[in-house]
Amino acid sequence: MALAAELDCAAYIQADLADDTQRAALVRDALAIWGRLDVLVNNAGISQVIPHADLGAATPDIWRELYEVNVIAPFRLVTAAESALRAAAGRGRPGCVVNVSSHAGVRPKGASLPYATSKAALNHMTRLLALALAPDIRVNAVAPGLVDTPLTADWTQAQQVWRDHAPMRRAARPDDIAQIVSMLVASDYLTGDVVVADGGLHLT
Repeated sequence: MALAAELDCAAYIQADLADDTQRAALVRDALAIWGRLDVLVNNAGISQVIPHADLGAATPDIWRELYEVNVIAPFRLVTAAESALRAAAGRGRPGCVVNVSSHAGVRPKGASLPYATSKAALNHMTRLLALALAPDIRVNAVAPGLVDTPLTADWTQAQQVWRDHAPMRRAARPDDIAQIVSMLVASDYLTGDVVVADGGLHLT
């Protein structure tokens, strides 16, 4: 909201992405304001910290909650935005979707089994949508590892892993991930790619 207030050409629309009615309203309200939709970045996501070996703690309710926001919501937003994104192609550039995933969807890691599995599903859905919607709409994903934010400030063990083992010797900064999203938006050719952005930790 604060960022939108600082920019002349921005608007802030709030929605609970666990609610299908609000998901549809989010796209509808954005189109009402701007009259077009060229790019959709699915950045919302939720997690639960559960040891992977504690299978009983990963209850069906937790699985459903994470899938609702991390998998179903991005799919429904793409569905709601499809016609507007296809119209972008008629103006000379394909519509663009960027899903924000996680390296936990690529490697057997992550805060919990339900979280990692939901991100793996998002990665595969990205590739399936890229095939289904081409050439009018490009669909890619970025899969960050640890990102330095207030949320992760006290994740000392994870921070140490990145300092010790990632070739870049640090976690990502938000600007690092934003740069990759911008690159995926700027390209008129890339589609179906999941860009792992973990400073090379996946190589170790």
